[in-house]
Amino acid sequence: MNQQAVRSAAIATFAVFAINGFVFASWAARIPAVTRILDLTAGEMGMLLLTIAAGSVVALPLAGAVVARIGTASTVRTGGFTAAFGGLIVAFALAQGSVTFTAVGLVFFGVGIGLWDVAQNIEGADVERHLGRTVMPQFHAGFSGGALIGALVGAGLSAINVSMSLHLAAIVVLVSTAMVLVPRWFLPESKAGASMVATGGGPAETAPKGRSAWTEKRTLLVGLVVLGAALTEGAANDWIAKATVDGLGATEAGGAIMFAVFVASMTLFRFFGGRFVDSYGRVPVLYFSLGTALAGLVIFVLAPNMLVAGLGAVFWGAGAAMGFPMGMSAAADDPARAAARVSVVSTIGYVAFLAGPPLLGFLGDHVTIRWALLAIGIAIVASILTVPAARPLAESEFESVER
Repeated sequence: MNQQAVRSAAIATFAVFAINGFVFASWAARIPAVTRILDLTAGEMGMLLLTIAAGSVVALPLAGAVVARIGTASTVRTGGFTAAFGGLIVAFALAQGSVTFTAVGLVFFGVGIGLWDVAQNIEGADVERHLGRTVMPQFHAGFSGGALIGALVGAGLSAINVSMSLHLAAIVVLVSTAMVLVPRWFLPESKAGASMVATGGGPAETAPKGRSAWTEKRTLLVGLVVLGAALTEGAANDWIAKATVDGLGATEAGGAIMFAVFVASMTLFRFFGGRFVDSYGRVPVLYFSLGTALAGLVIFVLAPNMLVAGLGAVFWGAGAAMGFPMGMSAAADDPARAAARVSVVSTIGYVAFLAGPPLLGFLGDHVTIRWALLAIGIAIVASILTVPAARPLAESEFESVER
C-alpha cells in the first residue's frame, strides 16, 4: 500500500471523526434550549433523546452489512446525509414547537449517526493497521476536538440567542458538503476488507463459515469496557450542560461552557494518550482512565460551586478519554477478525452512548439530573472489572479467542 495514500486516508478519517463530533456536540450543547423551547421536563427530554437511540439501535446491527456491500466511504456518506435530513426535520419542528416532528427528525439523526460511527471506526482500524502504530486515540481526539468546537459554537449561539432552527440548518449545509468531499480519500480496499463484517466473520479463506464475533467471550468483555466508557462520555454530552444550569444556577451559556471544559480535557488526553499507552501499556492506562473518570464524576456532582465543578469536569473528561478508542484498538488486535470485532464493540459502545443518557433523564425527574449522574458510577465500576480482557493479543492467539 502506498504510504502517501495511507497518510491521506488517515487525514480523511481524522476529519470525518471531527465532523461527527462537531455535529453531535452542536446539538448536545443546546439541549437546555431545546428543553425550554418544547417546554419539557428532564424525564420528557430523556424520552425525546431516546428517539436518537432508537434510530441508532435500528441502524447499528445493519451497519456491518451496509459496509460490506458499499464500503466505508459510501456508508459514511449515507450516514451523514441521513443525519442531515434528520437535522432539517428537527429545525422545522423546533420552529413549529412540535415535539412529534422533533422526535421523527431525531430518529433519522440517530440512524445516520449510527451508520457513520461504525463505518468511521472500521476505517480507523484499517488505517491503524496499515500505519503499524497506535493512532485510534488520535482519531477519537478528532471527534472530541470537533465536539469542543461544536460546544463553543453552541455556547456562542446560545449567548446571542440564535435560533436552534437556523443553527441546525447551517449544520446540515456543513455535513452535506463534507460528505461529498472527505470520504473520497479513504483507503481503496476498505470495501473489500469490510466483507467480513456482515456475518461477523473473518475473510472467507481463513474464517469458519457462520462464525460470529457476537459469540466471542473476549469481544463481548471488551464491549463491556467500552460500554462504561461510552456511557460516561455520552452522559456528559447530554447532561453536563443541563446539570450545570439546574444544579448550580448557571445560565445556558454557562452550561455550554462547562460542557466545553469537559470536551477540552477529553480531547487533550486523547491526543497525547497514545504515548501513555506506548509507555505503560493498554491495561494500566485503562485502569487509570476509568478511575479518574469516576473521581471526576463524583467531584462534579458534589461540587458546591462552578469552580470545583469545573475541576470535576476536567478529571471526568480526562478519564473518559481513552476507554472508547482503546476498546477499538483491542477489538482490532487480530487483523483477520478486526472489522467484525470493531463492528461489534462499537455497536455495544454506541448503544450505551445514546441509550444510557436518556434513562438518566427519567431518574433525574426524581432526584434531579445532577444527582442522577452518579448512576454512571455503576457502569464505570463494571468496566474497571473487565479491563484485563483488553490486553493486547499475541500473534499466537490470533483466530483462537475463546468463543
